[in-house]
Amino acid sequence: MNSSSEKYSQLIKAKAKSFGFQNCGISKADFLEEDALNLEKWLRNNFHGEMKYMENYFDKRLDPRLLVEGAKSVISLSYNYFPEEQISSLDNFKISKYAYAEDYHEVIKDILREMIAELQQEIGEFGFRVFVDSAPVLERSWARKSGIGWVGKNANLITKQSGSFYFLAEIICDLDLISDHETTDHCGTCRKCIDACPTNAIVSEKIVDGSKCISYATIELKNEIPDYFKDKMDDWMFGCDVCQDVCPWNRFSLPHQQSKFKPNDTLKNFRKGEWKGLTQEMFSEIFRKSPVKRTKFAGLKRNIEFLDKNWDDKDLDNG
Repeated sequence: MNSSSEKYSQLIKAKAKSFGFQNCGISKADFLEEDALNLEKWLRNNFHGEMKYMENYFDKRLDPRLLVEGAKSVISLSYNYFPEEQISSLDNFKISKYAYAEDYHEVIKDILREMIAELQQEIGEFGFRVFVDSAPVLERSWARKSGIGWVGKNANLITKQSGSFYFLAEIICDLDLISDHETTDHCGTCRKCIDACPTNAIVSEKIVDGSKCISYATIELKNEIPDYFKDKMDDWMFGCDVCQDVCPWNRFSLPHQQSKFKPNDTLKNFRKGEWKGLTQEMFSEIFRKSPVKRTKFAGLKRNIEFLDKNWDDKDLDNG
């Protein structure tokens, strides 16, 4: 490593901080050997359910050099999304905190593009690609390797200083940078996430059966929601935050400072009655720039009807 490697590494981290990223870590662009075995086993157990895309580009998921020619470094970054004000769950269906406002894919990609433009003015041209929960990149693995945090028992990346309510992003580039070291695991004997999961989706430490996860059922699943989820959905209509909400490390979460992540007024004021009357037109307006677009109107309507049906069934049982 030469002096420019050290200089560029420090510059990138300082720049990331100035652009609002919580953490920035660097790892060598190499084959993820340990993760290859874990991913293969996870897929073999069919824990990906109907997320068949997880079977695609197996080699690219494990080797960033297949994604970016001449790649030498993976820069991992985290961006806070913990809200100052949580949407009321009183007489309401729940939505995951990350989906309160504008689509993080676009917001963070825009920030990264600006950041890289400044870096190239100072460093000169370099080859790169940016990724924000897109393309076949094992984000948590790279963030773990770069020392941002450790993988918790709920399979989320956790950081001592700020918990887990953050997005991950990567810059895979051909710069020869100084790699950081992995941090240690600080979950200890705690089992709060495992015990709190409404659907028992955390099948063992750090392994989630995606096909049992409420986030999978409400977002990724395109068919009807299986009966397995009946009376277990806890009013979640899009995503689920239970395993993060109970994590002791999230007591250190501080509100984000990103205006584009603030929920719109309609989302804050809606209650179950309004959600049950949701139309395509209303959906398109409320979620115009939102990650909720992923489930489409038909998907969100299906989720609401499933929750509503469960509630009706409970009323009948209680009657």
